[in-house]
Amino acid sequence: MCELFAMSARFPATVRLSFTELARHGGATGPHGDGWGVAFQEDTDVRLLREPTPASSSACATLLQHHEIQSDSVIAHIRLATQGGRALKNTQPFVRQLGGRMHTFAHNGRLDGIEQAMPLTGQRFRTVGDTDSEHAFCLLLEGLASLWQGGEVPPLAQRYDLVCAFAARVAELGPANFLYSDGDALFVHAHQRKQESGSFAPPGLHLLFRVCERDELPLSTDAVQVIRSQPEQEVALVASVPLSPEAWLPLREGSVLAFRGGKLAAGALAAHPG
Repeated sequence: MCELFAMSARFPATVRLSFTELARHGGATGPHGDGWGVAFQEDTDVRLLREPTPASSSACATLLQHHEIQSDSVIAHIRLATQGGRALKNTQPFVRQLGGRMHTFAHNGRLDGIEQAMPLTGQRFRTVGDTDSEHAFCLLLEGLASLWQGGEVPPLAQRYDLVCAFAARVAELGPANFLYSDGDALFVHAHQRKQESGSFAPPGLHLLFRVCERDELPLSTDAVQVIRSQPEQEVALVASVPLSPEAWLPLREGSVLAFRGGKLAAGALAAHPG
């Protein structure tokens, strides 16, 4: 299965997805060699980098280890293709414009038959590639579009309720871990992923909170380095598998959480039992 990573931070921070360990999963120590991408939120826009090649051998991914891109919201994806060939159009994260801002989405799992079970109802959001993930993103935006008609950011509670309803629907089709950002909040749905036993089961995502005191770094591991830009930085990190030896929280199946500024803004934290 693909792997996901996301960060929500109180202040913009430099995130070096180094892809030292994370990218090793992308074709070296792991099988995820069908592409990689990372989206850095920048106000209402997104700085998007993605390639349909293994992250572990990508010169562009290596450049990201040293390039000072700051953001308070980041979504990254490394791909193991299950639907759609190895091509840029099938490489996540996906982005679309809605309500005058860029929205970002990445999915880990397999939603067999989603095109037939949940067809798109309009022409506003169309898929470019051939993946179930992009179809799911377009469905999500169709459901949210009515909230974004007024030119203002809709209330978080309304957006959260619609994301919860969407998550429940797509989870009926298969593993449906996803990350979604509308530029105001980062939404996370934890479901199931393929475990070492070969079966699909929770946890699908893991969560780690870090608070940066004046002279400390929030996180520095072989996989991800988050460098503070301000004292009292706060970050929330989400990943398919723990990226450091710390006590990452395995999220309960079906959890839908929303983060702003490195803090939980909606939803209830619950650990996967066991």
